[in-house]
Amino acid sequence: MPDGAVAVQQTALKALDRLAVELRPQLHRYCARMTGSVIDGEDVLQEALLKALEAAPRTEALNNPEGWLFRIAHNAALDFLRRRARHDAVHADEDLDMIAALTSPVTDRQIVTASLNTFMRLPVAQRSAVILRDVLGYSVDEVCAIMGGSVPAAKGALQRGRDRLRELAQESDDVRPPELENAERVRLMHYVERFNARDFDSLRDMLADDVRLEMVNRTRRAGRRDVSEYFGRYALSCAWHFVPGFVDRRPAIIAFDPEDPAGPPRYFVLLDWKDGSIVNIRDFLFAHYAIEGAELLMLG
Repeated sequence: MPDGAVAVQQTALKALDRLAVELRPQLHRYCARMTGSVIDGEDVLQEALLKALEAAPRTEALNNPEGWLFRIAHNAALDFLRRRARHDAVHADEDLDMIAALTSPVTDRQIVTASLNTFMRLPVAQRSAVILRDVLGYSVDEVCAIMGGSVPAAKGALQRGRDRLRELAQESDDVRPPELENAERVRLMHYVERFNARDFDSLRDMLADDVRLEMVNRTRRAGRRDVSEYFGRYALSCAWHFVPGFVDRRPAIIAFDPEDPAGPPRYFVLLDWKDGSIVNIRDFLFAHYAIEGAELLMLG
């Protein structure tokens, strides 16, 4: 390839990478509402960005790079829903457009602030149309470009989705809150207690030899030695205050800004345990966007 063409290609890829960074919060909002979870939404987002990097054109510029990225995210979300449907025998024989999780409704009447679980009660086409048009603000033509299909089909899915969300907003929420077994609760509370006391040596002692760390939107590490440095960086940073709880009904640690203790939660951390040791840490410190729209519950 001539040097000039290589330079053009590299410039185009750098521009696409900058756009992906800029759009990451919006892409996550879309993926989280399509999957019903800010955690699954991040998984789908990462998959979509990898696919975008692999599929980026090498010889010509994109006419609409923003729409192209959303189209890839849309397809990645559909792939995720198909995999989840195949995994669940109850939905195994249903058409993709009718897959809807049986989760709790909300009482909020505004579409933009509807919970992730509420969006999951919409068929996929309606869900996608409402998120793109009413949550993210894309035009109907742009919705068509991302979803595929005709303008009348998009308008129909949008109207049916809006009508269904209004119905769901009037239903009561009677879903039981998530619970932890006593051993899990004690383990999570102990981790939070030691972190807030800044006893990072005790936290290092909890790590398995093959522990893995993901600083979402930043870096990954593996092995007890490398992951131990993670706590050293926290020791040098501001004293984030941790609270045990649930994020989208999954056990989690919820972080608050020490300079604004009465303010909203800023991010969260997920831990996986095996035989009493931590085998995986997923920290959203550099992905504050991910907590937006999450279902949060604090433990006492």
